[in-house]
Amino acid sequence: MNKWKRPTFNTWAINPMGPIVVDISPAVNSKAGLGRYAHALVQHLQHTWVGPWLHLFYNRRPGGALPADVAHLPARRVSLGYKPWRLCVWAGHLLHVPFDRLLPRDTVLFHATEHLLLPLRTATVLTVHDLIFEHFPQFHKPLNYFFLKRAMPLFVRRATAIIAVSETTRRDLCRRYGVSAERVYVVPEAPAPHFRPPPAWQVQRVRQHYGLPPRYLLTVGTIEPRKNFTRLLRAFESLVTRGLVDALVIAGQRGWLAGSFFQALAESPVRNQVHLLGYVPDEDLPALYAGATLFVLPSLYEGFGLPLLEAMACGTPVAAARAGALPEVGGDAAWYFDPHTVEAIEEALHRCLTDTTLRQELIQRGRVRAARFSWQTTAQRTAEVYAQVFTPTS
Repeated sequence: MNKWKRPTFNTWAINPMGPIVVDISPAVNSKAGLGRYAHALVQHLQHTWVGPWLHLFYNRRPGGALPADVAHLPARRVSLGYKPWRLCVWAGHLLHVPFDRLLPRDTVLFHATEHLLLPLRTATVLTVHDLIFEHFPQFHKPLNYFFLKRAMPLFVRRATAIIAVSETTRRDLCRRYGVSAERVYVVPEAPAPHFRPPPAWQVQRVRQHYGLPPRYLLTVGTIEPRKNFTRLLRAFESLVTRGLVDALVIAGQRGWLAGSFFQALAESPVRNQVHLLGYVPDEDLPALYAGATLFVLPSLYEGFGLPLLEAMACGTPVAAARAGALPEVGGDAAWYFDPHTVEAIEEALHRCLTDTTLRQELIQRGRVRAARFSWQTTAQRTAEVYAQVFTPTS
């Protein structure tokens, strides 16, 4: 995770001489992982050298609002539905209509934190979290896939610089779109500071609030095909039969194309031992992680996999799929498995649940691993990318 391109000059001496605008739309509209990224990045950027020049931009859909801890920052907004706004942005690119008038005058840089880059004359940075739609087109709604397949190469081509959240995503960009490696900076995400081992009373309170038994497997993520929850459910059925665990807990909202999972759940003999919590408030997540016997991330692909680090930071042993960026992020602190077969998942979880020594080793390694990532570092590295972009080269 340390393989990222660092600018070769003193960024702290650079004055941007104009606003740096960050799109915080994902956080305003509660878009799960993308929202956590945009919010945490802005939280910490305001304390770096870009702070005095930091402005926000967002598309506010009904019910959306700026997070309270960044609401004091100057901001510009539009108010359109998600699909109309995406189509407007795409049309702007196709018709070569710049959107600069939506931003403050003299803006020197715009940072798109989700996969939607405004057509602008000013310098731009685009964060690419993953290219999952290229790997698994069948796991996307047809219209969403149609848009991404056509718009993403355009956004990538027109961005002045690109931030990839992992080496895995960086390689995907270079291989799929022929992007020059010099344009892509690897800047990893990090668990928020409040993800740490909570006191026992908090764990007990959260367990009682959600009606959870003492021994549960936990996974966190939107319920959609790539998360591979159906195979996890099948593996869980066997573990319950063996008396190794009492519940499977899924913290995440229902997403797209989730019908097959819910059908499998309805037909499962252990359906009453599967707890679907939906959205879980951020303040409850550390205790939810810490109370789990084992955290499992069975995804078929992840561009990063932040819940893996969150679980480690809370002192929970982790088992994860050997897929995408998960081994890159987890290092030697997770127990990996092939996510494509129920048998492989079951075998890995059985090993973790029955080997107390292994779980303790994973806990210790996990805390060390998670400590290597911080949003302060992520914000600093992001600010250095900004400096690389808006500073003229000699």
